[in-house]
This record gives sequence, C-alpha cells and structure tokens, in this order.
Amino acid sequence: MADRDEKELLSGPNINRRGLLKCMTWAGTGVVWTLNGGVPRTLGLIGGAAAAEAPQGELTFVQISDSHIGFHLPPNPDPRATLTEAIDKIKAMPTQPAFLIHTGDISHLSKEEEWDVADQVIKSANKQVFHIPGEHDVADADNGKAYLARYGKDTSGKGWYSFDMAGVHFIGLINVFEFQPGFKSAGLAKIGDEQLEWLEKDVSGRSASTPIVLMAHLPLWTIYEQWGWGTADAGRALGYLKRFGSVTVLNGHIHQIIQKVEGNMTFHTAVSTAFPQPAPGTAPAPGPMKEVPAGELHKYLGIRTVNYVAGKGAPALTDSTLVT
Repeated sequence: MADRDEKELLSGPNINRRGLLKCMTWAGTGVVWTLNGGVPRTLGLIGGAAAAEAPQGELTFVQISDSHIGFHLPPNPDPRATLTEAIDKIKAMPTQPAFLIHTGDISHLSKEEEWDVADQVIKSANKQVFHIPGEHDVADADNGKAYLARYGKDTSGKGWYSFDMAGVHFIGLINVFEFQPGFKSAGLAKIGDEQLEWLEKDVSGRSASTPIVLMAHLPLWTIYEQWGWGTADAGRALGYLKRFGSVTVLNGHIHQIIQKVEGNMTFHTAVSTAFPQPAPGTAPAPGPMKEVPAGELHKYLGIRTVNYVAGKGAPALTDSTLVT
C-alpha cells in the first residue's frame, strides 16, 4: 500500500497508528480479503477477476450482526425484511457455510417476540447458529436473564463459551453487561475478572499454532472512546492470546467495517443487517443514521463470509452488502 493511502486510512480520530486500519463504512460492494501471516490484503471487489482468485476454504462460516428486530424508525422501519434478505443471500451462496455466528443486538428491546421473529428468519438458513449478546439483548429489567435462558445453554457465567471446529478454536466473550450506551459519559465496555480468568484457563493448554477466532459484541480495541466504542480490559484478554500465530477478532456494535492489524492479531467490526451508524466522531452521538439517501439503505447493510484453509493459519474474509 502506498504511503499516501496508508496516511489517509490512519487519519481518523482515536485510531491506533501501530497497525493498518481500513474503514469501509459506505462501501457499495463487497471486498474479498485474504490474510497471509496475519496481514490482510484485498483481492479485489466481489465478482471481479481478482476476487475470483480467493481460495476455497475447508471451513466456511458467516457472521451477521446487529439485526435490531423491533426497531421501526428511519432509515429502516422493517429490519425483519433486511434480515431476511441477508439470510437469503447466505442460502444462495455456492459454498454453504458450516454455521453462522451472530455478534449481538439480535433484538432492539430484549423482547421475546423480537427474538421469536429473528429466530424464525434465521432458522430458514438451516444452519447451526452461535450467538453473542449485544447491549440491546440484555437491556431488560432482569439484566439479561431472558436472553441467557434462550441463548445461553451450554455456556459459562453470563454466556461466554468456546468450541473447536476443523482445527480452529472459537471463543465467545461477553462485554455488554456493564456497558451503558450513550456518548461522553458512556465509558468503555468491560469483560470482567471472572470471564478473563476463564479465558486464561481456556487457552492455556493449547498449541500456539492453533488458529483463534475471538468473538464479542463491542470492539476489543478502542475505536472512539467518547462514544464508548471499545473495551477497557481488552488488553488483558488479548495478552493471553499473543503467543498464538493467528488470532482473528470479530465484533459488531458499530454497524460499519473497521479493520486493524497488530502483530498476529487482526480486528474486524461488521456492518449491521438493520441500519448504519455514523463514522467515529462525525456526528454528535452514535445511533441510527436517519439521512440515508433514498434507495441506498442496502449499500450500508450486509454479511461477512470467513474461509479457513487447513495449514494456512489465517482466514480469507469476504464482506458483501445487500445490494443485488
């Protein structure tokens, strides 16, 4: 990448200049990413000649995030419809994913009827789904008990878990229970001592060559502190993973794609299936972007596909929008 391009990509507020950060907040088409030795490079736009060179992985899964079923205001009064479009896009993939992950804010108001709608739509993909709660999923009066009763089976504590698939170790962390949405006074999210101690034990006996995928709702690095876009104790969690050769971190919450590399770790936030949020620091506060140009909502929404090839260690990522 040219020095000029790198400077442009690293010019945003509160962005860590130690790594490469790429923001694709309003990309109108998907971009295929491949990671080699932990460093991402683009293979080109989806459908282009370069993108056709992306490797076919032995393990493919899809990330969806921030469906916000129950939201009913501009720019999207019908998030069920756009979630359905996202699932239809997954069902049409020529290589079907092994499973789906949802990185939080399934619902908008932590209501059973909202989860019912989301589950009805998502189950049509006929795939196993691994869930992470967003702050909207645990905002009810019982502090997340309804969410955990529904989605927290076979998890520890307040919903954290891990599993292995095709030689990859997946870890689901929870960082929404002590987070208060807002700006300036919001503060950063927290993982907490109990969960961090569990994480240390979970990875302690694993080979450093094991690829790690770490999932959480809020970003595990500080993107914009004034809006609470970060996790205060993420450094301790990531410290337990520094010895691993490939660590991929997948987050939601901010409804836009921002990517960063630090050493062996790559960080990726995801777009929403419901609505976009403003880029960091470009609005008085975070929240739904109401002034989306007519007919352009689908350019802001999408899904992420991740391919792992055995022996390669690092994944290839494809981000695609709902534009047909």
